[in-house]
Amino acid sequence: MRDRAQRAIAECRTIATMSEEPGRITRRFLTPPMHDVHAHLRARMEALGMTVRLDAVGNLRGVWKPANAGTKRLILGSHIDTVPGAGAFDGVLGVTLALEWVELAQQMDLPLAIEVIAFCDEEGVRYGVPFLGSRAVAGSFEPALLSMTDAEGITVEDAIRAFGLDPGQIGEAVVDPGAIGFVEIHIEQGPVLEAGSCSVAAVTDIVGQTRLNLVFAGHANHAGTTPMRLRHDALAAAAEWITAVEAVAQSADGLVATVGKISIEPNVGNVIPGVARVSLEVRNAKDAARKSTVNELIAKATAIAGRRGIALEHKDQLEHPAVPMDARLTDYLADAIQAAGLPVKRMMSGAGHDAMVMAEKIPVAMLFLRSPGGVSHHASESVLEEDVEASLRVGREFLVRLGNEVR
Repeated sequence: MRDRAQRAIAECRTIATMSEEPGRITRRFLTPPMHDVHAHLRARMEALGMTVRLDAVGNLRGVWKPANAGTKRLILGSHIDTVPGAGAFDGVLGVTLALEWVELAQQMDLPLAIEVIAFCDEEGVRYGVPFLGSRAVAGSFEPALLSMTDAEGITVEDAIRAFGLDPGQIGEAVVDPGAIGFVEIHIEQGPVLEAGSCSVAAVTDIVGQTRLNLVFAGHANHAGTTPMRLRHDALAAAAEWITAVEAVAQSADGLVATVGKISIEPNVGNVIPGVARVSLEVRNAKDAARKSTVNELIAKATAIAGRRGIALEHKDQLEHPAVPMDARLTDYLADAIQAAGLPVKRMMSGAGHDAMVMAEKIPVAMLFLRSPGGVSHHASESVLEEDVEASLRVGREFLVRLGNEVR
């Protein structure tokens, strides 16, 4: 297994060189480096004897179907897009390990059909809406998504066509609802496993999340001639609200709230900011608590804006409920962890994943790997070879259990 672990890690580092930006990893939905990633993974899939296709939204999909396989298939996968300045393993490791699982199934001659999906967009960086790839596979890709525009004014539809694909065929990407299930292997992206000295864990739930965009609209004016008491400073209002967001989030266990993006106009040193655009993301495993928090934060923003003579607009961007993993598949993962000689750890995921979208269509499960230092979405993101090897041992045990089920 050590050689397999080293290969999966090396594949991630190779794919990390396929980037939009020299010197750092940035790979957004259907940007040119995606062609390179697809070519690399396609060659690996074809070497395994898989049938490979690119669906109409840009997901690369490889299918292994042995002669003795049943009609139902197991689906494995994760995403190959990144945030700007990303690490090498978020998402991509789940794809390279999925291909190692396929080879394990082949060597054990399991009667198990397996599809591996490299999702084209999970992060939502280019268009501000995540999960474009898994939405198509789960059958929840709404036609209105095609009209969204990126910072250059390019629509999703135009980006798909420019990549050589036909958006009119997106409906053909939907997975068979009779599939055995979907399993995503992913780094934890947090410190829990490291704190517990665990290599891997079976995920029980993925927290729900809400994303909003807010616009504070005041009045731009001369910074030297406008008295403080007569200002309508949009940035000052946004800053006051951002500190309120932090205070609210710190007041409740299990709640996280983040203002991760802000832009101002005119963004000049000697002009009072007239407009401040900010993002808000709220996550919690309890949907009612999350929604209540969002309402509270909008009310605080409204009050701050009103007191400062500033207009406020807010627009929903994403509303996704908490998602429990499938109990049967999760138990299989836990049993496989134990059979691999590892301590059984079950935990919640605080990050969103393609699995939460796939759960709308078929049973899902997730296997987490330890993130050294709890670091992700950063160039210093890493994995331990021993943990990758552990995940392969778990995978072998998991596949044996599924193979026995379908015999």
